[in-house]
Amino acid sequence: MASTAVTGGEAVVRALTAHGVTQVFGIPGTHNLEIYRHLAAHGIAHVTPRHEQGAGYAADAYARVSGRPGVAITTTGPALLNIAAAVGQAYSDSVPLLVVSPGMPLRHPRQSTGLLHEMRSQTEALRGVAAFSHRVSTADEIGAAVARAFTLFATGRPRPVHIEIPLDLLETAEKAGEVRGAPAAGTLIPPATGLREAADALRTASRPALVLGGGARGAAGELLALAEELSAPVVTTANGKGIVDESHPLSLGVSLHSPAVQKWLTERDAVLAVGTELAESDLWSEPPPLRGTLVRVDVDPAQMYAALAADVALVGDAQQVLGALLAACRDAGAGRGTGGNVTALRPGRDAVPRAVDLRLVRHTGSGADDAGDGTPGAAEEVAALLLARDDESRERDARWLPYLQAIRGVLDADAVITSDSAQCCYYGALPHLPIGPGARYLHPTGFGTLGYALPAAIGAKTAHPDRQVIALSGDGGLQFSVQELATATQLQLPLPVVVFDNGGFGEIRDEMAARGDEPAAVDFAPVDLPALARAYGGHGVHAPTPAALATALTRALATPGPTVITVPEETAR
Repeated sequence: MASTAVTGGEAVVRALTAHGVTQVFGIPGTHNLEIYRHLAAHGIAHVTPRHEQGAGYAADAYARVSGRPGVAITTTGPALLNIAAAVGQAYSDSVPLLVVSPGMPLRHPRQSTGLLHEMRSQTEALRGVAAFSHRVSTADEIGAAVARAFTLFATGRPRPVHIEIPLDLLETAEKAGEVRGAPAAGTLIPPATGLREAADALRTASRPALVLGGGARGAAGELLALAEELSAPVVTTANGKGIVDESHPLSLGVSLHSPAVQKWLTERDAVLAVGTELAESDLWSEPPPLRGTLVRVDVDPAQMYAALAADVALVGDAQQVLGALLAACRDAGAGRGTGGNVTALRPGRDAVPRAVDLRLVRHTGSGADDAGDGTPGAAEEVAALLLARDDESRERDARWLPYLQAIRGVLDADAVITSDSAQCCYYGALPHLPIGPGARYLHPTGFGTLGYALPAAIGAKTAHPDRQVIALSGDGGLQFSVQELATATQLQLPLPVVVFDNGGFGEIRDEMAARGDEPAAVDFAPVDLPALARAYGGHGVHAPTPAALATALTRALATPGPTVITVPEETAR
């Protein structure tokens, strides 16, 4: 195909279109207008958050729930630094996020000249939080840089990427050839010897366990079948929440932080860890030493040596590897499990709610309760562990349980819940708000940013406008990105934002008290957050009881625009 003259801005949009991008998030600025000029003509929709960090979180959540990379556009200098926190969060949680920005002109001198938004090096700044930061030098190179990004997203551990286009190149027409897409991803399968070794370790184990992280999500069906085949309890990280239905009798849910569950895990004679770092951010402590064989499945070879080193390393796509591993276990006659006798409850309104005293009523199948020799079966063991986990945190967590039960009673089985780094989320909803594989729970793990929930909910709702989406936050986290209420109002998205208001930074206040320190700089002057939502053109209401929360949430899910629903901390305790 003959080369045609296109500006760098059009070359960016052509490359995005060639890779199937139909939605971007960002804020126009003086230096990126040539990109914006071409978006509509190429069929790319745009959402304008009120801050670049919000654009990054929205694109992050869009990627998590849609299965397609999220794309954000910033301008130069402070705008790019504003999105850096979101890039760091996407790196921590292995989210495919592409950030496109202008940069200083091609022949811009190293010596500072005072050009608008000038900074020493945008690429060096973003290299610290992204998988790579690529500055192009020709219009033709733009397509190759975008293809490089999408190749990373499809063939390795997906992580964020930054592409910088010099601002004079954006505006100048140059000859550019045909846009070439990223090559089709090949299937990476470990050798048969590794699969046999893993199958032998799992099928001969008397006390197997599964640990699932976010990288296991594509293999939900295979993992459930394997868990039932082996009668193996399943525990997940925050990013793995809901991969196996959390009302299933073999599911421990998000429980890796529990000392009782950690002790139990160390006593397993075989542990299969899929798509997880097994890191401090997953366990809230140093990883405990495992006595049994550790089989790790991950697309990232480096994970085989991180935190807890694998005894059996299976590098590859989780769905493909788990399908082959399940077949190997079955072929070896490993069927010592329940063979379908373990029955799962349906998530959503049909799930049995967790009672206020934290004790979850579970249904167990006839083959799961007893090993046949009088010893506890896997489902009975799971139920006991959940009681032990909840007893450990009863005094702390009871404040949220009635409200989480009210939320669960309202939501559909495929609802999307976005979460903040707030006590009500990591102590409350992560372990105590059960979901199934049809739903999603998006939490900023690892990097642990604040202000994620609201813009992430906007991104998730943009990806799935017909699904229920709610945001859960604390008053401290919400005020990091509260301006995105204006974005949700403009889009007229039915978007409940449930805020547990403890008047400041509750976690830090508690940590100070635990150290014996006088709390400092953690208490806020009262803010009427529902009134603030109304000032932005949305809606707001206080919900001092679980019943009031259920009523407000039901109404908010049917009302265009955001609705801030506050639960005062004094009534939640």
